[in-house]
Amino acid sequence: MKHIIDKSFDFCYGHRVHNQRLNTKFTESGNACLACRHLHGHQGKIKIFLEETVTGVNIQKTGMVTDFKHLGWMKNFVDDILDHKFIMDLQDPLFKSEFPILSPDDLMEMPQGYFIPSLQRVKNWCENTGIKGKEANAIFEKYEGAVFVDFVPTSENLAGWLLQIAIKKMQPLKNVKVCAVEYWETPKSHCRVEA
Repeated sequence: MKHIIDKSFDFCYGHRVHNQRLNTKFTESGNACLACRHLHGHQGKIKIFLEETVTGVNIQKTGMVTDFKHLGWMKNFVDDILDHKFIMDLQDPLFKSEFPILSPDDLMEMPQGYFIPSLQRVKNWCENTGIKGKEANAIFEKYEGAVFVDFVPTSENLAGWLLQIAIKKMQPLKNVKVCAVEYWETPKSHCRVEA
């Protein structure tokens, strides 16, 4: 008997799928609107699945695959890094117009494979150009709310990225492995990536 457990995490985010293509033969009423190319947001949901690497060992010892609290780090990651952020591909043609203050040198790469802007660079830019008060705060908040990735942030790519993060993080946990990640972009649109 194989036991698989899962835990879900919800968050709000924005993104843009700059490479969206549609074959209108398969859309509702031939709808050709490329709405995912627009800047837009979602109520996302991530579900991580764990199983024993040696079936039954942990169940026999503790009655569980592992404690659900061992996924607390993912809640922190989602809340701190993804929730209420705009996730943008570094290759998006709108990158320069949406974030004109930044150059690639102004981005800091994080161990989980995403990039964040140097907020000191943004602050310095506002000061050097004489922008102050509410306008400076608004500019700072825009950059503070951005997370950059080196892939188009589709459900499938986000799920694959989160799967890799989870596999690496959970590796030291004895006799437990991440076997899949599911990702809901909306309550009706969902994908699953298996390890």
